[in-house]
Amino acid sequence: MNKVYLTDYDYPSLAVEIKEFQRAGISFIPTQSHSAQEMIDTCRDADGLVVQYAEISAEIMDGLPRLKVISRYGVGVDTIDLEAATQRGICVVNVPDYCIDEVSNQAFALLLDCWRRVTFLNSAVHRGCWNYAIAKPIMRLRGQKLGLIGFGKIAREVAIKATPFGLDIAAYDPFIKPEAMTALGVAYQPLQQLLRESDIVSVHAPFTKDTYHLINDDALQLMKPAAILINTSRGPIVDEQAVARALHQHKIAGAGLDVLEQEPIRPDDPLLGMENVILTPHISWYSEESEQELKTKVAMGVIEVLNGRIPTYLVNKDVLAGLSLR
Repeated sequence: MNKVYLTDYDYPSLAVEIKEFQRAGISFIPTQSHSAQEMIDTCRDADGLVVQYAEISAEIMDGLPRLKVISRYGVGVDTIDLEAATQRGICVVNVPDYCIDEVSNQAFALLLDCWRRVTFLNSAVHRGCWNYAIAKPIMRLRGQKLGLIGFGKIAREVAIKATPFGLDIAAYDPFIKPEAMTALGVAYQPLQQLLRESDIVSVHAPFTKDTYHLINDDALQLMKPAAILINTSRGPIVDEQAVARALHQHKIAGAGLDVLEQEPIRPDDPLLGMENVILTPHISWYSEESEQELKTKVAMGVIEVLNGRIPTYLVNKDVLAGLSLR
C-alpha cells in the first residue's frame, strides 16, 4: 500500500483528506515534522508528501527514496525546491484555483475599508467619538485609479469586481500580454508608472526571488501621498519596515495587509497600533467552501500521481519527460 505523510498542519480536522485517501486505498499518516531531520526520520518510506508550511529541500528528498509526489496546501510553492524535485523525478502539485473569489473579495474589502476609513471610524465610535470629520479627507472612489501588480486569476477577478465602482484600472505583469488586460478593460502600465499614477495599489504577484521586497523604499517613494497599498498575495513581496516608514513619514496614506513577512505578527511590529493600517491574519483564502475544496484537491493531486496519472495541477511540468504517467 502506498504511504502518504502529512509533514505539518494547523487544521483542526483532517476528515476530508482522510476520506479521500481511504477511498483511494492509500495510507495517510499525519505528523508534525518541522525540521529536515524530523521529516527524514518520520517520513522515510513516503510515496507522497502533503505539506502546509514545511520547507522541502533536496536534502529531504534524498532522504525519502520512494518519494514520487509533493502536494502543497495552497497556491505558492516557494517552500519546495522545484529544480531538485524535477531532477529526482518528483511531481510537485499545488491548488491554484480554490480561493479566487475569497481572495479577490478580501482585497476589495481591505480597499474599501482603507479608502472609507471604516475600521478607524468604528474604533473611534466605540471610544465615544461621534465625529466624521476625524476621517477627513475622504475622496470619492469613482474615478480613482486602481493599480494591480500581477494579473493572474485573482487580480482579474479584482478588476471585474472593481469595474462597477467606476475605478480606472491598470495592471503590471511582465508575463501577461497587454491584450489580455485590455480585453477586461484594464490598461497595461510599466511598474514605475503604475506606482506613480495609482491611488490604490493592490499586490497580486507570486513570491519569487525576483518579487522579494518588490514593494520597498524606492517603490513607496514613487507612490502618491494619498495612495493606499493592499497586499493579499505573499508577505515577503512587501518590505513591511519600508511600509511603516512610508506611513510614518506620510509618503502614503494607508495600507491593508492580510499577509506579512513573519506570521504571526511580531509583538513589536511597528505596523501594530497604526490607525491607518488594517491588518488581518492571513484569512483571505478562507471560506468553508474554499477550505473543503483545498483539502480535496491537495489529496487528489497525490492520488493522481500514485495512480499513474498526470496530475491536474502539476507545477514542474518538465518532470514528465522522465516519467511514464498517462
